[in-house]
Amino acid sequence: MALADRKYMRDTYNPPRYATILMVVLIVAFVIESIFFFYGGFNSFRYLSLTASGLGQGYFWQLLTFQFLHAAPWPWHVLFNCLGLYFFGRPVEEILGSKRFLTLYFLSGIVGGLVQVLTTIALPKHPDVPVVGASAGVCGMIAIFCSLQPMRELTAWIYFFPVTVRARYFLWFLGLLSLFGVLVPFDFVAHGAHLGGILVGIVFVRWFYQTNRLAELWHRLRGPRRSRPPVKLRFPKTAPWQAGKPPRPDEPGGSDFITKEVDPILEKISAHGIHSLTERERKILEAARSRMEKR
Repeated sequence: MALADRKYMRDTYNPPRYATILMVVLIVAFVIESIFFFYGGFNSFRYLSLTASGLGQGYFWQLLTFQFLHAAPWPWHVLFNCLGLYFFGRPVEEILGSKRFLTLYFLSGIVGGLVQVLTTIALPKHPDVPVVGASAGVCGMIAIFCSLQPMRELTAWIYFFPVTVRARYFLWFLGLLSLFGVLVPFDFVAHGAHLGGILVGIVFVRWFYQTNRLAELWHRLRGPRRSRPPVKLRFPKTAPWQAGKPPRPDEPGGSDFITKEVDPILEKISAHGIHSLTERERKILEAARSRMEKR
């Protein structure tokens, strides 16, 4: 087992800290917006919301600041986005880690904002109205979650009736609805921003997460470096407390334990993700991790 695999096993679970922090930040920002809305000064937020004319004047910070604003004073817009972060953003952070989660969240928002602006410029009947909301980033998290777990069943309540649908079909519905909203602006929702976020999530999972393209791109950007041979970790043939006895799956003591048990599990994680492991495979992986920490 290479040293990198050992580090991977230690990082398989990532507590969803930043998704929770983001929800708190969005709510605090909404409260500040509402105060300005009632007591004056709300027009100052026009420099923070996203518009095509604003980007044309060089207000590039709008691609970031619009993601923290929501329609005020009614709370439904921010609450739905916080629910999306809770149900989809937290699991994505657990799987990918906090750094990837934050990077992909804001990247989805920025790309979504650019798609919305390009839609406003290129297509008729799209007025250049200020765009606010975290929906683009949330849609990116929904796309990543549904792409990683396409067969997961999702249940939503519609007029007090539960409706259950698999994640892959939910993603198809959301993507097609966003595309239709881009072509036919039937409401005042920024469907272009939603579509941009969805595309970022799908591209990441299909082109980078399930392949080595991201690592290859990173190595190319860093330039050639002297490579060191991987450090191999080997266990003794028999554990001292189990001398003469074959090791059990939860006690990694045999010399062929890594080859027969752990390596196939790591290959399965690389191909299908950690969520595809069985309970027995998780116990074997945890036993190997604990064994290496003791050495």
